[in-house]
Amino acid sequence: MSGPAPSLPIRRDGAATPHPGPALRRLRRLRGMKQSHLAELVGVSQGTVSRWERGLLPLSAAQEAAVERRLAAGPAGDAALRRLVESSAAKVHLICDRTHRLLAASPARRAEWRLDIAELLGRPLIAYASPEILAAEATLAERGWHEDRLACLALDTGANGDALLPIPPGRVLWERILLADGSAGRLVTAIA
Repeated sequence: MSGPAPSLPIRRDGAATPHPGPALRRLRRLRGMKQSHLAELVGVSQGTVSRWERGLLPLSAAQEAAVERRLAAGPAGDAALRRLVESSAAKVHLICDRTHRLLAASPARRAEWRLDIAELLGRPLIAYASPEILAAEATLAERGWHEDRLACLALDTGANGDALLPIPPGRVLWERILLADGSAGRLVTAIA
């Protein structure tokens, strides 16, 4: 498929579009997104998304803009990012910023791990975090990480002592990036 990404029928005069439901449902399904995930991304309940899609509840102009931003990005960017991570010579991996699920890892990073990548993909890695990583994680909200006031953070970490997924002592860089579905990813890179 090529050409521009489909979009919702949004009125640019600021007025709410009365019933973009079928278009919203189509776009959400094209992105492979559940109603509950879209609801979480735009800050409403799953029931609200359902009522929008059925034409029972109009979206405000602000809600339409938020929904369009979340659905406009295509998955091609994520696939390209995954390929870049998986072919990088650096020790790098990509996780979901909220759930810490592993999305991709470079060969250099995978070589450090004693678990097969197939066992790790989609699994949260927070259980393997060192005390320093957990401490930094606990400060992210106050630093504005989730509000995009802080896009990257370098930190020193000690070893985690885990034999299967070891983290050696060193310095890492966390970079927060927006993924196609509107959620955030975290690129974790070992730096010298």
